[in-house]
Order: sequence, then structure tokens, then C-alpha cells
Amino acid sequence: MPAATVDAYIKAVPEAARPMLKELRALVQKAAPKAEEYISYGMPYYRYHGALLGFAAFKQHVGFFPGAIVTDFADELKGYKTSRGTVQLPYGKKIPVSLIRRIIKAGVKRNEDVAKAKKKTKQKKVRKS
Repeated sequence: MPAATVDAYIKAVPEAARPMLKELRALVQKAAPKAEEYISYGMPYYRYHGALLGFAAFKQHVGFFPGAIVTDFADELKGYKTSRGTVQLPYGKKIPVSLIRRIIKAGVKRNEDVAKAKKKTKQKKVRKS
């Protein structure tokens, strides 16, 4: 059965993953304090003006899923395996804290910008009515 909370998820994964997951969780809580924490697709996920990011434990790495914003940091992520929207953080390798923090903050800004744009569009439609 999938975990119902992030605490339960972290407790259920192999010991090797727990410190990294706890560190990622703390980074998210600090960089995006208004983000809502929940479980989605069986893994920890965060929402702030829409989907923000998720992370999960795998056999050899922790997957960090901040979305398409990964491409904006491609040069800085050269030492990591990436794909569209995903960064693999191998066990035994330190999490690049400052980089992950910047990725989270960029995701927060992206979501805020999208929310503001939607609000402006909605206000224009109301004025025209």
C-alpha cells in the first residue's frame, strides 16, 4: 500500500534513501514554505499555485521531479543524469543544496508568474462582460 503521508513514505523507503529525502524535504520547506505537501503517484509531492515538484526513492538514486524547469539548469546539472523534468541524485553523492534551492525557487517563481497571468486574463474577461 502506498504511504498516506510524507513521514510514512520516508519511513518505508530503504535506509540509504532516508537522509537524502529528509534533506530534500527540508530544502523544499525552506525554499517554498507556502507549498502544500501531499502524496501523489505514491511519492512526496508539493503544490504551490499548481504542481511544484516531487521526489522519490529508487534502487540507486533519489529522483527529484521539479518539471520542465530542469532544462533551465542544464549546464549546472551536467554531473547528474537528467531527463525532461527529472534529476537523478545518486546515493552516496552529496545533494547540490544551493542548486536544488535555486531550482525550487525558480519553480515557485514560475508558478507565481503563471498564477498572476491567469488572474490578469480572468480580470480582463470580467471587465469585457
